[in-house]
Amino acid sequence: MMLTERTGLIVWVNDLKPAKNLERFGTIHYISKKMHYVVLYIHAAKLEETLKHMQRLPYVKKVEPSYRNEIKTEYSSNVPDKTRFYSL
Repeated sequence: MMLTERTGLIVWVNDLKPAKNLERFGTIHYISKKMHYVVLYIHAAKLEETLKHMQRLPYVKKVEPSYRNEIKTEYSSNVPDKTRFYSL
């Protein structure tokens, strides 16, 4: 099985009822009922054409890329371990 490269989008919507139709563009990960946004994962290769289609939809206010894949998730600890210092 080969994994496809995916990218996340945050889609701000006016109405949540038609927002469920965004599933035809990709996989809906989360819908915020309070703040009216949808987190959506799509194929990275289809990003440009998907953005153009989504921005034309009447219930879409704004589409933003998710910066989750740009955040560093590998951490290194250069601080010495102080557990022996505090033990009795």
